Amino acid sequence: MNRKDFLKTMAILPIGAAAMKLSSLKTAVDTFGPTERMPVLFLGHGNPMNALADNNFTQGFQQVAKTLPKPRAILCISAHWETKGTFVTAMQKPPTIHDFGGFPQALFDVQYPAPGSPELALETQKLITSTSVGLDNSWGLDHGCWTVVKFLYPNADIPIIEMSIDYTQPASYHYELGKELAALRRKGVLIVGSGNTIHNLRLAAWDKMMVPGYAFEWAHIANEKMKSMILDNDHKSLIQFDKQGREFELAVPTPEHYLPLLYILSLQEKDEKATVFNDELVAGSLNMMSVKIDKA
Repeated sequence: MNRKDFLKTMAILPIGAAAMKLSSLKTAVDTFGPTERMPVLFLGHGNPMNALADNNFTQGFQQVAKTLPKPRAILCISAHWETKGTFVTAMQKPPTIHDFGGFPQALFDVQYPAPGSPELALETQKLITSTSVGLDNSWGLDHGCWTVVKFLYPNADIPIIEMSIDYTQPASYHYELGKELAALRRKGVLIVGSGNTIHNLRLAAWDKMMVPGYAFEWAHIANEKMKSMILDNDHKSLIQFDKQGREFELAVPTPEHYLPLLYILSLQEKDEKATVFNDELVAGSLNMMSVKIDKA
């Protein structure tokens, strides 16, 4: 916000509201001053039961956490928060959302009591100019977020907000919107996308869930193509995932689990490379592939 616009905003607010707005903006500036550029992550979250597991995937999350500078805050784009329009959570204490059914009580008992960050919500709202961003106080941290972030920061001591996915918009829109978050990387914010590159629950072979690497041929082909595109920085083809043939159609029958990847890829800068980890297909039609983007 430039000085002229700021003064206009202050002028139309009641004195008390203006003081609160000024205080919030000052806090945001103080909290999110310049830092070294943070990496960005796409995490394949998969089965919610991973939250209770000690397996290759959770160990992969723990290992990548050791390579990260400690963030001031986290912004998570989760496949499990779709909205008409774009919103960010803005409460002080986001609840842990158990947005699933049919799992053991132990999973519903898990809490991830990380603080929220109204300051980061305001900072994000300010940065995005291509669309209006609403401040939400009713959502929280869904399982696309907390089931993976808990392995990065098990003490739940890093403030975290979620940003929703506008289900009315095409893939190219989400890629371009992601670019507007770039400044947060130099304000100590770790940006995390959580979804799955291959996510076809309808075709999943649940009886093969415990067979390591079990994959249908189309899933294997789609995975190898996606991985090559990611490592070759071929973002155009990944944005146009719906034009990549039958294997991609089966891999991405609906876009919500795929789109968080595009937010993360949009933030890749010229001197950075993508590194793939947790690259394993499960139940025939799901993939846990995760991506870290950092300086080459």
